[in-house]
Amino acid sequence: MSESGRVRENREMLVSAQERGGLSILAAYTRLSGPGWLQSAITLGGGSLTGALFLGVLGGTSMLWLQLIAIVMGVIMLSAISYVTLSTGKRPFQAINEYINPVLGCGWLLATSAANMIWCMPQFSLSYDALDKNLTGGLGGSLNSKLATSAVLFFAALILVLLNERRGLASKLFDLFLKALVGMIVVCFFGVVVYLTLNQGLQWQTILAGFVPNLNQWNEPTGRVVELLQQTPESLRAFWSGSIVAQQRDVMIGAAATAVGINMTFLLPYSMLARGWDKPFRGLARFDLSTGMAIPYLIVTSCVVIAAAFSFHGKVDDAFLSNDPEVMQTSNIFGGAQGVLTTRIQKQLGSEALSSVSAAERAAWLGTLSEKDQALPTEVLDARYESALALSQWGKLSETERVARMAQLPEAEKRLAGTLVKRDAFQLAQSLAPLLGERWAKLIFGLGVLGMGFSSIIILMLINGYVFRELAPPRYEKLAHLLGCVVAGLCGALWPMIWKGESQFWLAILTSTFGAMLLPIAYITFFFMMNSRELLGDEKPRGLSLIVWNVLMACSVAGALVAAGSAMSQKMKDEVAGPTIIGITVFFGLMVLVGFAARSRRSESET
Repeated sequence: MSESGRVRENREMLVSAQERGGLSILAAYTRLSGPGWLQSAITLGGGSLTGALFLGVLGGTSMLWLQLIAIVMGVIMLSAISYVTLSTGKRPFQAINEYINPVLGCGWLLATSAANMIWCMPQFSLSYDALDKNLTGGLGGSLNSKLATSAVLFFAALILVLLNERRGLASKLFDLFLKALVGMIVVCFFGVVVYLTLNQGLQWQTILAGFVPNLNQWNEPTGRVVELLQQTPESLRAFWSGSIVAQQRDVMIGAAATAVGINMTFLLPYSMLARGWDKPFRGLARFDLSTGMAIPYLIVTSCVVIAAAFSFHGKVDDAFLSNDPEVMQTSNIFGGAQGVLTTRIQKQLGSEALSSVSAAERAAWLGTLSEKDQALPTEVLDARYESALALSQWGKLSETERVARMAQLPEAEKRLAGTLVKRDAFQLAQSLAPLLGERWAKLIFGLGVLGMGFSSIIILMLINGYVFRELAPPRYEKLAHLLGCVVAGLCGALWPMIWKGESQFWLAILTSTFGAMLLPIAYITFFFMMNSRELLGDEKPRGLSLIVWNVLMACSVAGALVAAGSAMSQKMKDEVAGPTIIGITVFFGLMVLVGFAARSRRSESET
């Protein structure tokens, strides 16, 4: 049967089922679902895995609510753009430019492309980390090895992208292979939760309580960390609490942003149009998003959070807790914790030194500052002086003395430091150990992460190709599509030139903050589209239906704006990124206003 004939048959099946109602609709929806599962393939990628893992490490099961709220918001807005697309049959980019605001249309398209290129980086880094730590004897970790491995992944992905265009047998087989890898790790994490429930007595009352939203977690530590903080000296609680909350915010933003990214808002309507879906398929689209994307995402990420919480939250190995410096350094998290432990020791040294300096010594230090700095508030000057004293005292200690001081820290503080460690693929694989044992956990986790990362690279390259195709004249569409795929892949493959942190997994969290900044562009645009009589005509929701749509969409837009504002405020502290973000935001806002003004004048002239 031809493609058009199959679409016609599906449409007739839906109309017939809707006339009969009841289970007939459910049966038809189940049989015809599709694009939602494609969205799930992106959502259940390296970003969502990373976000869920670090949520469990930092907050235990107390932040399970975050991904629930994020995916519900995403489904609402994706349902809105699917309603508009299927009601009008118009390609969203042209519809936005013609009926809403060309600045929002171009902003949505460019933000999608930027998200594709930015998000490709953590997928390459996750794939490298899985190969380096889990699947090989070690790739060396040098810049050249990272670039060489990334180049191989890039060319392999590009070949598969080209095969995908031809829809050949090789493309289908590899697609099934990647799905099998992702499915394997999904089943394993689900199995871990079942195993822990049966053998370790998971406290499901506490786990279920984690689905209740708690906005205080934005400013306060959560989970077992609260108990550990109570065991530290009062003078140090602010230090540990501030360190944990700062990282907690990054993880919360990252986990929320990976539920539904702006590139997913682009893929969905175009994938539906490519299938020939139209007005009768609107109910199927909502069903598809709920069952094919939201439910699998929520089950998988919740299982990952629970497994990570059991394995890592508030826990460290015995070596790290040792008071013997030599033994402590053998811990596999010592390297990751060394930075925060150094800061903790320096703070103590600075505080001790500050209490013993004379007024004359402080006055002499103050005289070395500029007049502008001398006019700063007393508390700021005290903090600077304490920091200077801390660095001075730290410099007098040998490396052996430094590690010895770290080893003598109380157990509660060592556990807090362990919570802040940015763990790599080898360490995170331990979350599967209760079910599989360490050897198989390492292998299965590595294969699953590689499958998730590599499949996400392919899909992100494809989406970017479609973005470039949308911007190009018809005769250059194929060339533009190839160029878009190559640009996204190359940006991702160059991640070693940009990221030099200790854990490739953490890159996914950082890039998620950029994704959170871009998402409101899509959500606000879709809100305007659902309320446009000119675009939707008689299909525009009315009465109670319109009120429900607007309330749900307004909540989603507000949530996206809060996440974006939080992500931006985190970046404002950077002297370079801060002014750049402010400039881009103000410029884009002004251009949106100009776009609406021009649109209004054009509408008046047409009438």
